[in-house]
Amino acid sequence: MSLAKPLPRFVIPKPVNGRTRYYWNLPTVYRKLGCPLHKEHETALGTDYDVACTRAETLNGLFDDWDRMRLGEPPKPKIEVKVGTVDWLFRTYKTSNDWKERVSARTAPDYEVTMGLVGNVLRKSGARIGDTMVVNITPVVADWVYAKIRDTPVRKGKTERPRSAEKAVVLCRHAWRAVQRLHPAMFIQSPEWNPWDGVAMARRKHTTKPAVTREQVYAFAWGAIAAGQAQPAAAAVICFEWLQRPENVLAGYVTWTGYRGLSHPNQIRIEHHKTGEMVLHPLEDAIEGETVLFYEEAEQVLSHLPKLGTGLIMKPGRTEKDVAQVWDIHTMARHVRKLRELLGLPDTFTLDACRHGGMTELEEAELTDGQGRALSGHKSKAYEGYAKRTEKRALAATRKRYAHRAAVEENAPTPALRTEPIKRRSW
Repeated sequence: MSLAKPLPRFVIPKPVNGRTRYYWNLPTVYRKLGCPLHKEHETALGTDYDVACTRAETLNGLFDDWDRMRLGEPPKPKIEVKVGTVDWLFRTYKTSNDWKERVSARTAPDYEVTMGLVGNVLRKSGARIGDTMVVNITPVVADWVYAKIRDTPVRKGKTERPRSAEKAVVLCRHAWRAVQRLHPAMFIQSPEWNPWDGVAMARRKHTTKPAVTREQVYAFAWGAIAAGQAQPAAAAVICFEWLQRPENVLAGYVTWTGYRGLSHPNQIRIEHHKTGEMVLHPLEDAIEGETVLFYEEAEQVLSHLPKLGTGLIMKPGRTEKDVAQVWDIHTMARHVRKLRELLGLPDTFTLDACRHGGMTELEEAELTDGQGRALSGHKSKAYEGYAKRTEKRALAATRKRYAHRAAVEENAPTPALRTEPIKRRSW
């Protein structure tokens, strides 16, 4: 191990039998002041650099708490986690690149809830699974944890919670694999195995995600605009028409420069952060010598948006001097709930349901698999590196979707218009 690598505070390296060993060495001045950490904890950190750094960070955190208390300051809320336990595995996973790159801000809270659910499962001895060393999590224990979570419902009237148990297994399997790659010395290495592989999970009927209709989307959009809330209105329309995930819409991935920009004046650029795909949706085309606007009503909704920042969907500041911010998905969800209640829309109306409604319309328009992917941004190796081909397919798919919509509207009865006024609400 190269000595050039940076070491955490109080860590010293020593060559022993041709190998470098690391030790956490509390300075004498703090020992004389009464700090007991060098007596209460193992200070020999081993020979693995990464493991030594992780253990040192835990000890340094405990030292900082002791030092604050010595100076009369309140300690930072912190829970000591023993290196090599399931709690340590989850904490390490949350600091890994795998977490940063693959777990979105929208799903992170759900993952953390599942981690807490697994960690707080009590064994027959009364010990938490979170305090159990990862080398002691065998396939038998993994099967037992799955069954324990599944058969211990928390909602009144429920006899089991198979979905929560299934999420626990999937999360543990992936977190185990990600952390084992980073810290192989903490796991059983020969042969490498994952106790969560092969957990037999009960078959269950997957519920179909709700999908709202075009009429509901625009009833919501115009009602929201009438109530003075153009951002939720435009967000719903973008999710439905251009199939962008709600978390990307609210994170500012749809920009003013991407909407009829200088380089693409007849298109809107939709970036799908989950898949890394970027789709240029055609907004108009010349058909039989006439210009046809594919999303005329959607653009009318967007015309009500004020330019608050780089993104179309931005949260206004509290005062005129405050800079606009991107939306928190939970805050936007509360606005959507209030508006749908005000407008008499079903409880299933969400931004996610708007996107699924748009996907449903693609299926109803009988697009080919390639045309559907060209609009939705879903990945396929057949389309990698073919920007022009994808753009042509997107135009053909948009024409086909537009023709389907026109045919439906031609045969549909005229909807009743809302006559009562809607109270304008402030942010």
